Amino acid sequence: MKIVVTDCDHDSLAEERAVADAAGAELVVAPSGSADDVVATAAGADALVVQYARIDAALLDALPTVRAVGRYGVGVDTVDVAACTARGVAVCNVPDYGTESVSDHAIALALTAARRIAWMDRGVRDGTGGLAPVRPLHQVGGRVFGVVGLGLIGAATARKAAGLGYRVVAADARHEPGSTVGGIEVLALDDLLTRAHVVSLHLPLTDSTHHLIGAGELARMRPDAVVVNTSRGGVLDTTALVDALRSGRLHGAGLDVFEEEPLPPGHPLTTLDSAVLTPHLAWYSEESYGELKRRTVQNVVDVCAGRRPANVLNPEALDAAGGGSR
Repeated sequence: MKIVVTDCDHDSLAEERAVADAAGAELVVAPSGSADDVVATAAGADALVVQYARIDAALLDALPTVRAVGRYGVGVDTVDVAACTARGVAVCNVPDYGTESVSDHAIALALTAARRIAWMDRGVRDGTGGLAPVRPLHQVGGRVFGVVGLGLIGAATARKAAGLGYRVVAADARHEPGSTVGGIEVLALDDLLTRAHVVSLHLPLTDSTHHLIGAGELARMRPDAVVVNTSRGGVLDTTALVDALRSGRLHGAGLDVFEEEPLPPGHPLTTLDSAVLTPHLAWYSEESYGELKRRTVQNVVDVCAGRRPANVLNPEALDAAGGGSR
């Protein structure tokens, strides 16, 4: 069994190699995530493990022996799942590895943006600190925390926000407005936007969620609200957000993900005191990091061994994946 890591910026692959070795598999790392390098390295491979590289129909057609693609993480927006399914290639992710870490980070961003902690920190360092620049500030008690997307991470964020004293509401396309999920009141998205003091986004990036929060949605939010995004950058319209923050129409934003990553130096977001920015690291903790690495490789090992993996997005491909080369 040959497994190729298409691209990876981790400092070590020891966890992955341990899983591969236990399965008697060869683990090979491509020199880069470019299609040419991946095709050259993965000739004859049974599975691919991918971080950022794009897996599309052309690449799959050049690698007819591949039976599984494993993605480091939750989102698979760089993997053409339909193309994989059509070719009998199972697509695996690790949807729950970072639940606690990402929800921790979402809460940290919400509080930092709402209380303008980073802004105060810069003021102390450059000698301009004081109350006037950062007003108004509010306590948590009596504020409304809106969770958009009640998946594992959204639900964990809701639980932690409630523990801090927020009143938590949610919007989720899978649940009817007016219903209750886990004790959380479900609202229509427009209602949530007009009521919430924190709007925290926990959605995959799809055609239907791209720019779900745009200029119109931001305009409906309270002027004392903050928006938090730890999901995917494309869910939030960056240009509209910059305009809302720059005009003072919105109190603040806490962002771990961006439409362009890494965020380039001099980007308009970096000039705004009301924006708290972190470099797509909400997923990281020592605990989640090791779990992610082990489970990503174990998923593709299981597919290639003819077993059902713990996580597969297109189970209909499993029969074909277990049946040898395409």
